Amino acid sequence: MTTQNLLVELFVEELPPKALQKLGDAFATVLADQLRAQGLTSADTAVTAYASPRRLAAHVSHVALKAEDKAVQQKLMPVSVGLNAEGQATPALLKKLQALGADLSAPAAAVAALKRAQDGKAEALFYDSLVTGATLDTGLQKALDEAIAKLPIPKVMSYQLETDCELPGWSSVHFVRPAHGLVALHGTTVVPVKALGLSAGCTTQGHRFEALVSPVVVPHADQYAEVLQSDGAVIASFAARRDEIARQLAAAAAQAGNGARPIEDDALLDEVTALVERPNVLICQFEEQFLDVPQECLILTMKANQKYFPLLDAAGKLTNKFLVVSNINPDDASFVIGGNERVVRPRLADAKFFFDQDRKKTLASRVEGLSKVVYHNKLGTQGERVERVRAIAKAIATQLGDAQLVQQADLAAQLAKTDLVTDMVGEFPELQGTMGRYYALNDGLGETVADAIEDHYKPRFAGDTLPRNTSGVVVALADKLETLVGMFGIGNLPTGDRDPFALRRHALGVIRMLVEKDLPLDLNALLAGAVPAFGDKIADASAALADFIYDRLAGSLREQGYSAQEVDAVLALRPQRLAQVPQFLAAVRAFAALPESPALAAANKRVGNILKKAELEGPVDAHVNPALLQEQAEKDLYTALQRFVPEANAQFDAGDYTASLQTLAVLRAPVDAFFDDVMVNAEQLDLRLNRQGLLKTLHEAMNRVADLSRLAS
Repeated sequence: MTTQNLLVELFVEELPPKALQKLGDAFATVLADQLRAQGLTSADTAVTAYASPRRLAAHVSHVALKAEDKAVQQKLMPVSVGLNAEGQATPALLKKLQALGADLSAPAAAVAALKRAQDGKAEALFYDSLVTGATLDTGLQKALDEAIAKLPIPKVMSYQLETDCELPGWSSVHFVRPAHGLVALHGTTVVPVKALGLSAGCTTQGHRFEALVSPVVVPHADQYAEVLQSDGAVIASFAARRDEIARQLAAAAAQAGNGARPIEDDALLDEVTALVERPNVLICQFEEQFLDVPQECLILTMKANQKYFPLLDAAGKLTNKFLVVSNINPDDASFVIGGNERVVRPRLADAKFFFDQDRKKTLASRVEGLSKVVYHNKLGTQGERVERVRAIAKAIATQLGDAQLVQQADLAAQLAKTDLVTDMVGEFPELQGTMGRYYALNDGLGETVADAIEDHYKPRFAGDTLPRNTSGVVVALADKLETLVGMFGIGNLPTGDRDPFALRRHALGVIRMLVEKDLPLDLNALLAGAVPAFGDKIADASAALADFIYDRLAGSLREQGYSAQEVDAVLALRPQRLAQVPQFLAAVRAFAALPESPALAAANKRVGNILKKAELEGPVDAHVNPALLQEQAEKDLYTALQRFVPEANAQFDAGDYTASLQTLAVLRAPVDAFFDDVMVNAEQLDLRLNRQGLLKTLHEAMNRVADLSRLAS
């Protein structure tokens, strides 16, 4: 099959920058997938996506002019339905053949050409036909329509397009941005496809101001990127443009001297890549007096508002220089540099003004203002919320530390939300917590409380650091528990695709702090202890919330590489000290590797089923009367339990869970013998209860670390 490489480009007005890379990848992927589905590509086909602010394009290699014809066998119907007793076609079969385009001028011959084959229990009729392969003209049109329809467009625009001269008028087009050009080249040949009211050609537009020619002629599909860069002054590839910006940023930072480096921000780099077609990095600067403002404020205003790259020194401190990625490359860049410096100055002046004004009031004086900020219509104001967080924090701090910890955690909890009513956080909500720390230090509250105020939001996202000190951990736990308990208490639960109060993230934050900080806190007690702080505003939903947290824990553990079986075995017991869970999992993994493990897991499952049935008649007591042991196998099991269970329990209590399970592995032989030789449900009541008690003792000993029956296959 002779093939050529294919290039398709949509030339449009400026695309939304935050969605550009996703749009470019989706356009190329769907286009290539649709061509592949029609048999127009080969096993060697490679796909290259292009995306710039004003174009989406795809280069697809090894594309055929026509797909090969394909033999298709189609099941029609059972023989008993398609043929009558004389072997002649029924009306149902003839109707089916007619629909398939079969030649029915000689019905008998058409029926004779059908194949018979066994299909399950019945014999069926099959029709062989040759499907003509798609041509590139029709195949690409279908693929292009599908690629446009499936673009992950954040918001569709509607615009009017003038129709051709024969039918004057206007038609509506719906797309992410108005489209002005379409290129479709198979090698050097234009493929006559249409899209968005445009007919394909071989010309496009380059850079608005710096293109050498207009329009830019693309002579061959393989020369697209090269010609666009040389004649159009555009780097069409998103990845290549991103790499070029990163290279220029590093070079400009080196030129700035003093070990300067641009701030690392992949999201900003992606966004800037989507804003320029021909990047040109320039060094700018602002007055050093602005460096008195916390660098987080300056960095945020430069990044968020202007898309600049602040420069940090070797120690990570902000300098008064920043980098601009310009879309033009003039001989004299001083006007571009001066313009950007003039633009950023008022922004920095605003930040300085907010910072100076905010410091005129203490955080303590702002507490009252939180009572005027609504948190939730069913849960009251931020002021009420603060009091709940304080109550929960005091209870946690009392368990974890001394009076000093209680005092520090209480003060941090009282002031943690006060920066919400400052001018700086009003302008930059992303700085909540960060500004609270600066203002706490300004008020002379000390680093412990200041750090706790900033850290009480942590972890903010997956992989984020945890609070630096115990006070911060206490307040962060209290804050997240208040949110979880409150929202569950009013029935405001996350759905499959919506979680407006980030309850999943809060649950994972609670889990991480309990586990990674090795906190001696019981989960159920934590949840139940937070409920009274709400008074009569909520119902007690601790049980549902506990299920939610264990579900999040299970998912997190599976992502860390533990098997679903291991996780299920450990979490089935609902361990209250989540800090012990990783150790339990390690013990279960080591136990599962022992040769005795499968038999003991199966026996444990059997024991559990026996006890479950027995407990329908009443609770089973884990008590054994040695005098009632009759069979040698039950005596041997009792002796083994008496010998090894105390040792395993001592190892468990010492925190050596792996050794505890391995000690119990020696019970395999007496357990197997017990089930071979002993009738548990003896007719004599005292014997039956005694044997059930023996199994209850075994079950409790074996399942302190995990429910081992969950390991049974």
